[in-house]
Amino acid sequence: MGQCVTKCKNPTSSLGSKSGDKESGSKSHHKKGSYAGSGGGHKEDPSAPNSSSKPGNELSNGTKALEVTVETPVIPTLMGEPRDENMDGDGLSIKHIEELFCCYKDEQEDAILEEGMEMFCNDLCVDPAEFRVLVLAWKFQAATMCKFTRKEFVEGCKAIQADSLEGICSRFPYMLLDAQGEENFKDLYRFTFQFGLDADEGQRSLQRDIAIALWRLVFTQDMPSILEHWLDFLAENPSGVRGISRDTWNMFLNFTQAIGADLSNYSEDEAWPSLFDTFVEWELERRKKEEAVMSKDEEGPLTETESSPSTDRLATEGSRGSQTWGGH
Repeated sequence: MGQCVTKCKNPTSSLGSKSGDKESGSKSHHKKGSYAGSGGGHKEDPSAPNSSSKPGNELSNGTKALEVTVETPVIPTLMGEPRDENMDGDGLSIKHIEELFCCYKDEQEDAILEEGMEMFCNDLCVDPAEFRVLVLAWKFQAATMCKFTRKEFVEGCKAIQADSLEGICSRFPYMLLDAQGEENFKDLYRFTFQFGLDADEGQRSLQRDIAIALWRLVFTQDMPSILEHWLDFLAENPSGVRGISRDTWNMFLNFTQAIGADLSNYSEDEAWPSLFDTFVEWELERRKKEEAVMSKDEEGPLTETESSPSTDRLATEGSRGSQTWGGH
């Protein structure tokens, strides 16, 4: 596995080397043909018959020319040469994608699992828990966390137009930009819920802690102002929030887009999940307490007369204070 990863991390450019060999071989073959037909430098009229000329494969000194057969692999180029059967319509090498997949696949299962995924992310120089990996999984349409099937990997690489580690890395900026589109982000957002479910367990709702982590992750590029308060609410009410349903997950995106940061346009009469009603009550109460503390702080320090009592008064109150606080 280690050798395979090293090989994948340092792929050679077969296009550059093979095309160079082919051109060199072609020139060499052409020179041999010219030399064989030169007749030792004697110039003859090509239209005149020459009964004494040697056969095409015999040199002027009577020896036979060595026949050389050069087998050149067929490779695709931008010059209109024949296309490799392993290339798809967009010029990607399916063979290279398959080889890359095999570098990380599990020995028992035809898929990249947790260990291989960690190695794959390390070779891409990304953290498995960062937003770029979520976007890559979305582009690959991965059904499960920490797993790429062969089909998901191959089709995903074709979708992002990459057949190497370098190619995948170069596509990250475009994928991140693509995820910012309104419809694309909605698709990514809904994908994230399904991605977080444990398919083997048959889960239909996200565990609270996983949902919190995924909400924080999926909103990496554009975080709603209400998000942190929403996540605090979920974290502080573990008994009341055991899991997040698909409906609650999907509706929260609508909630962040329709409800202002001050929650003034929220209405319980609308068809919001009941958990949202509880959150709004909790958040408004939290803000009232926060405003009360802020208003108390804004009253400012006492005036000089209030804060600097006379010496006699200080002594009297100091004596009284020592009795009240136990002399400390």
